[in-house]
Amino acid sequence: MDLDVKGRVFVLTGATRGLGLATAEVLVADGARVLVSGRNQDSVDSAVASLVEIGGAGAARGQAADNGDSHAAGRLVAEAKDTWGRLDGVLVSVGGPPGGTVSDMTDEQWLTAFDSVFLGAVRLARTAAAALEDGGSIAFVLSTSVRQPIAGLAISNGLRPGLAMVAKNLADELGPRGIRVNGLLPGRVATERVAELDASTGDAAAAQAAATAQIPLGRYGLPSEFGRVAAFLLSPAASFVSGAMVPVDGGMSRGL
Repeated sequence: MDLDVKGRVFVLTGATRGLGLATAEVLVADGARVLVSGRNQDSVDSAVASLVEIGGAGAARGQAADNGDSHAAGRLVAEAKDTWGRLDGVLVSVGGPPGGTVSDMTDEQWLTAFDSVFLGAVRLARTAAAALEDGGSIAFVLSTSVRQPIAGLAISNGLRPGLAMVAKNLADELGPRGIRVNGLLPGRVATERVAELDASTGDAAAAQAAATAQIPLGRYGLPSEFGRVAAFLLSPAASFVSGAMVPVDGGMSRGL
């Protein structure tokens, strides 16, 4: 399928590895231009280099940015427009908050996660919306915890469903301008983050086996499998999809 993204410009946060980087790879392979961000400059530079290998010179730029920084959204949108003269879509992705139970997590951990995971995502979407035109798109990388809690991830369980409702609200608000807003609900995808979560249990192999047993397809997903779905939702190929929460979880979520 032709995603019709050649020459289009996308900003992707948290895209120096994992799901964000996988999405950027699909976009540049189809001729898009991407601005990727992450907290560490070395990781940003490495991601940009790998994307240029796929998409050619000028396919990617990078910026070290923390979504919790109130100025980050404006800088990212401005750089994309200054570099390529347009903005067509944004993938809003942030690193997962620390694991733990509701009883264990401190006020400071909740507030820090709220600033980056929730408010940072809302701020980026709001800033991007002001710059997007008819045909633009915003996609939030959320989690299957939007629909059912994940054991040991209390903060994520608390924040992701709220962001899903923000995405639904934005789809209503921006729809009349021709801008689409959707959410992606990844399950167990073989990223560094998921490997870290498995290892944090003290027995990564047992954790992976237990999780795999809950997935009808019987395996973890690949980042590239998520990336293709995310790129599709961002692209004009999904021009009549908005306000949707799309699971990419191998059938793990049990609700409709």
